[in-house]
Amino acid sequence: MSPRLKILNIVGARPNLPKIAPLMHEMQSHPEIEAILVHTGQHYDEKLSDIFFRQMGIPSPHVNLEVGSGSHASQTAEILKRIEPVLLERQPDLVLVVGDVNSTIAVSLAAAKLGIRVAHVEAGLRSFDRTMPEEINRILTDAIADYLFVTEEDAIEHLLKEGRPRSSVFMVGNVMIDSLRHFLPIAQQSAIGDELALKNGAGWQRFGVLTLHRPSNVDSTEKLSRLLGAIDAVAAEMPVIFPVHPRTQHRLTQVGIQHHPQLRLISPVGYLDFLCLLSKASLVLTDSGGIQEETTALGVPCLTLRESTERPVTISQGTNLLVGTDPGKIVAAARDTLAGNGKAGRIPGLAP
Repeated sequence: MSPRLKILNIVGARPNLPKIAPLMHEMQSHPEIEAILVHTGQHYDEKLSDIFFRQMGIPSPHVNLEVGSGSHASQTAEILKRIEPVLLERQPDLVLVVGDVNSTIAVSLAAAKLGIRVAHVEAGLRSFDRTMPEEINRILTDAIADYLFVTEEDAIEHLLKEGRPRSSVFMVGNVMIDSLRHFLPIAQQSAIGDELALKNGAGWQRFGVLTLHRPSNVDSTEKLSRLLGAIDAVAAEMPVIFPVHPRTQHRLTQVGIQHHPQLRLISPVGYLDFLCLLSKASLVLTDSGGIQEETTALGVPCLTLRESTERPVTISQGTNLLVGTDPGKIVAAARDTLAGNGKAGRIPGLAP
């Protein structure tokens, strides 16, 4: 009997979990594969991570490095230090990383230096904005990975231009959307609509969803104030639900930024509750990469509050509109969308 293929799967932050879930489920159905799950602990909100693990049916990690938060340099260095002994002990045949967080590049680098093959899921995405730490992580991970699993055609072109061999690039589709489709029927049973008083006798009322977490948007008090000023204009027309990242909440409290009463700040919610909110929203405003893809898959209008995106297919084909961070443009695009003049899109990869 041939030895089992040992694959070490890496997660580090909540956005990784919907990507790793379908892969772990598939690996566990193959007895010839030994699937090991390592959580670097990069995201410090372990309570919420636990909710995600439980809701998505992901097994508890075999190893938790418990790295915690920190600067990009210190976090990356700590992951490098703590993953090396795990790699030496477990001796995997392959390390699989997803997305573009610090865990992605740190573990890839440690594995490559030990001669262990690396697979990158979501390879080839590019915003062409090197001020974004995630862009650096994407470029470097793709430079050293042996297997590059891509979600869209543009990614293949990017990788070939960067000199990666075509034989190492595989179009596999979007595993995060696999998770969305699998969990959407369960998410629709969420009680979040009742808890937030977004439902009445006729069903769901009109509402928006906001997420903000990019340092370029939330670390500057002036920038955050201007963005929330624009969102206030949207909130004057309908409730806007804003699950607030703890760091953003701290800044809001620290500087006392006021906001419209219909801009409703809530604590971060689990995957199923959030997916339910996304699917029922009239409009989503975000600076997240993954949410651009999820809203396109759901057919929900999305305004991306950034100057660039690594997911251009959501704009060229999907429901996403890149509006930047100018308050006037945000308000105008939101009003257009709510008036029924928003961007119509389709799901990339499906026939028009």
